[in-house]
Amino acid sequence: MNTRPKMTTPWPPRRTARRPLAPRVAAPREPVDPARIGRRVVRRRAKGMDAGAVATALEDARFDARQDSRHEDLADDVRGRAELAEWERLAQLLAAAPAGTVYDPDNDDVVQAELAAEAAAAAREAELREAARVAARADELQALRELGTLEQTEPRDRDEAARDELTRRAGGYVQADVDAWLAHALAAHRGHYRDPAAREAAAGLLTPPVLAHAALLAELARLVPGAAAVDELAFAARLATTEPEAAGALAAFLTRVEGTQM
Repeated sequence: MNTRPKMTTPWPPRRTARRPLAPRVAAPREPVDPARIGRRVVRRRAKGMDAGAVATALEDARFDARQDSRHEDLADDVRGRAELAEWERLAQLLAAAPAGTVYDPDNDDVVQAELAAEAAAAAREAELREAARVAARADELQALRELGTLEQTEPRDRDEAARDELTRRAGGYVQADVDAWLAHALAAHRGHYRDPAAREAAAGLLTPPVLAHAALLAELARLVPGAAAVDELAFAARLATTEPEAAGALAAFLTRVEGTQM
């Protein structure tokens, strides 16, 4: 009878001190900008107008502005002032254009510059939101490590980025337990790795040792069903970490051996 102890992948020891999980990050709401709303309203109305129509609309806007100035509650109307200024700008724009030109926001350099700036700002805001979400998930994974429950956790989309964030915080040190957790999840198709597209994307998001570890685990699990599930393949992590190319070659070899035996 074989009495040798089973080899297991080391996980962090369970700790008694509990750390609260990081809260989910809510996307901030875009503040209302009355001036921008006013300019957009004018541009929609002015589309297709010629110089004469815009001049008439400008006179109407000036009349409204004079009327509003007589009312104290309307004297500080930001949107109204922005609409008037935009009509004045469009009137000057068409006055300098060839006769018969009609206004088109798509040909307005000012409008296009604003749209480009807004798109750049939106992209920066999206990057900040994603960075905050990744940082919160990294905090959560760190808390799960300290609780000793990381190995039971289902991975989520973008956990690869959270893994990179933990590595960055550690000054570049490899997060062996997180890498092993991701490799086991990828091999077993757990969490978001149930989706073939997520498994395909992982090839460009995870490091070669993690990918080699996952590939080796998957092939060994097919040859010895249940072995990886009971965590008896600690040697696979060591081989993938020290010799990822050799681990990948071994996984490919096992695939070919399995194919010839079918």
